[in-house]
Amino acid sequence: MQLRFYDTLSREKRPFVPLDASNVRMYACGPTVYDFAHIGNGRAAIVFDLLFRVLRHHYGADHVTYVRNITDVDDKINARAARDYPDLPLNEAIRKVTEQTYQQYQDDVTALGCLAPTVQPRATEHIGEMRAIIEKLVAGGFAYVAEDHVLFSPQAMNAADKMLPRYGALARRSLDEMIAGARVDVAPYKRDATDFVLWKPSKPGEPSWPSPAGIAVEGRPGWHIECSAMAWKHLGERFDIHGGGIDLVFPHHENELAQTCCAFHTDRMANFWMHNGFLQVESEKMSKSLGNFFTIRDLLADWPGEVLRLTMLKTHYRSPLDWTLKSAEESARTLDDWYAAAADAKGGTPAPAAIEALSDDLNTAQMLAALHALRHQAGAGEKARADFAATLRMLGFLSQTAADWKGRRQQAVGIDAAQVERLISDRAAARARKDFKESDRIRDELVAMGVVLKDGKDKDGKPVTTWEMA
Repeated sequence: MQLRFYDTLSREKRPFVPLDASNVRMYACGPTVYDFAHIGNGRAAIVFDLLFRVLRHHYGADHVTYVRNITDVDDKINARAARDYPDLPLNEAIRKVTEQTYQQYQDDVTALGCLAPTVQPRATEHIGEMRAIIEKLVAGGFAYVAEDHVLFSPQAMNAADKMLPRYGALARRSLDEMIAGARVDVAPYKRDATDFVLWKPSKPGEPSWPSPAGIAVEGRPGWHIECSAMAWKHLGERFDIHGGGIDLVFPHHENELAQTCCAFHTDRMANFWMHNGFLQVESEKMSKSLGNFFTIRDLLADWPGEVLRLTMLKTHYRSPLDWTLKSAEESARTLDDWYAAAADAKGGTPAPAAIEALSDDLNTAQMLAALHALRHQAGAGEKARADFAATLRMLGFLSQTAADWKGRRQQAVGIDAAQVERLISDRAAARARKDFKESDRIRDELVAMGVVLKDGKDKDGKPVTTWEMA
């Protein structure tokens, strides 16, 4: 099956042909680790985990390198470090904050069914690579030093040789449009309004490192240069896929693309740029001021991670996603059924219909249609059930046994399984002695608890009662 993905830079869906099929390389922008990640961060993690899984299926698990960075240089991190650990040296306090918040993020996205990336580099461990790129940009005339800052010049990029992409090509904006549409830092040392910071002097109380380009005072990197450096270190000057949220297209990814192409004199940083759409909550933009801002950890307190994963995958990754309680409830019921049908099945192979859907720019709507068809076939025999289970596992579901899933869901809604079983036994005894009034009373008690009974017969024709949550 030919993979096809939509490329933000070219604005077209086209066949995916890796630079090296023995080492397919992808990079996705990860978290800035200063607090719990919000559910928009969770959507990006799920989308690029799904892409990682699809690439592993096509090329082999040992032939895909997935880099997701950790931004641990940030003003919010500095502020929290100073607040939480006032008695520690700043760099030590920052490390304690970022270790804690990184682990929170890792635990949360693991609960969402995400595989660990191949490499998770930290910005603070790649200062040397940042300085090296900055030196190349200054030497090439694409960046300049002013008042202990190093600034990149989009004007110089656009005036250079035609092999380089035009600055603004990713966002499809002119320089004037980018000035109008962005918060531009006004500073007397900038040659042009669109110039952006690669390196700046550190203020008192901020982390600092030796500066590049002959600057005497210590400083710290700008945000955009961090990802260029980490991608170069772990994936090379050019790689296959760069991903992130649609909000990163400008200025972050535009500036990454500019820095890398100018430093290495190439027309591409990544062959494909892939971006997931915005996330809303109940049809409104998520914001703390509206009271609808949720972290991944908030939702994991109410739902299993696989419910969150399925809810997010029901919308195509490039489309806006509206997170609703109704959609989450529907996902929970779907997973209850999938677990009951397939969780204990062994072996099997992922179904071609689901793989074909994902091969077409991660078409999750078509993938879900294929899964519902597989679910319908799962009762036809053990192989069909095993293939259904294998497909779900490949997609990041069925991480638990059927019993564990059912027990967790029961516990989440406050159902005591042992009490239910005792009541079912009492009801069976009442029915055996033809005390139907008592039998009906017990059924009503179970219904009030949120339990639905199913009366039937086992393979020997004996009466048997099973139950599920309403």
